[in-house]
Amino acid sequence: MPQYSLRQSQLIEYENSAAGHQGVLSDKSGDVIIKPCKYAEIDFYETTASHPDFARFIPIYMGRMRLKEEQDTALAAKLIPPRADPELEPADASRLLNTINADQLWVPTGGGRIDADEAVVLENVAAGFRKPNILDVKLGARLWADDAPPAKRAKLDKVADETSSRSLALRIAGMKTWQGPGAAGDGNGGVRPDGYRTYDKSYGKSLEANEIHQGFRAYFLTENAGVTKGHAKKVIKRFIRDLHDFQDVLEHEESRMYSSSLLFIYEGDGNALEEAFEEERNEERTPFTAAEDRYSHVDNGGESDAYRNDADENDEEDDEDEDSEEVEWPKVQVMKLIDFAHASWTPGRGPDLNLLYGVKNLIKIFGELVSDL
Repeated sequence: MPQYSLRQSQLIEYENSAAGHQGVLSDKSGDVIIKPCKYAEIDFYETTASHPDFARFIPIYMGRMRLKEEQDTALAAKLIPPRADPELEPADASRLLNTINADQLWVPTGGGRIDADEAVVLENVAAGFRKPNILDVKLGARLWADDAPPAKRAKLDKVADETSSRSLALRIAGMKTWQGPGAAGDGNGGVRPDGYRTYDKSYGKSLEANEIHQGFRAYFLTENAGVTKGHAKKVIKRFIRDLHDFQDVLEHEESRMYSSSLLFIYEGDGNALEEAFEEERNEERTPFTAAEDRYSHVDNGGESDAYRNDADENDEEDDEDEDSEEVEWPKVQVMKLIDFAHASWTPGRGPDLNLLYGVKNLIKIFGELVSDL
């Protein structure tokens, strides 16, 4: 099986993680991210090829990496293409998730670096935005999987009870918004030198169910960056459409996904956002959903097909010339489900109502926000 190596000189720290996950890396181009994770999450990503409708709503999985520290301290990683054999898909959760003894000592990570020697290689869904505004929403009223030890269950139940997770099945896990030119700060007051205001997980935990609207409002409305109420309404309506499509997919899948998150990204530079809308008004492009981003498909070797959009599909000359350079349109918004450390396909158990409840509440809250703006 062909492999290639990436060393430390080729990897950099990824800084666009809204929820503050540590240890995530990126290549210098910024097109892919490398996320250290446990084998259960890797296994789940490898089964998603058998669920193409669902796979449209997650970052494109390009393979897995083996990470190790060499004697010269260079970080080495080998890319292993996804498995293509459908027989490898787990029949139930017990085959996918590692069994944990209930008496085993559980030590919480506190959201810190994951101790893992393997990683998944994913598309960077924030690539292509000039100033991506990023929101991480953790889904579910129940946050622990069936194999969680009692101490972990108790801790996560307490978190759910004390936050919006229990009543709404969703919680803001983190977000970052660009505050516009000239907004660079020293980190005090939440504005970083790059002009981004960051909201960590403690911010989301502080919001009760009747206060969560203000968190979403802070995410969508950044008028100092040129994102007007009109822009915000358009973006939110697109996300509502994405959420409806995602809801339909979940209702036709039998799965359980605990502590997974929906990642929302939209263009936070008001000028760039208006340019993208203007292109659509000029019929140079058509709106696309989370399922119609710049990647249309990834084959079993981990290579993507040519970038696709509606204009390209109707242009026979471009289709005939496979070597021609593709046009990469400015992005407006994208929504993806992430974090599958406790995810599995569960044939015979029906849809994931825990996840669906959070999705339905997001649709309702976003709709109310549009009316309020």
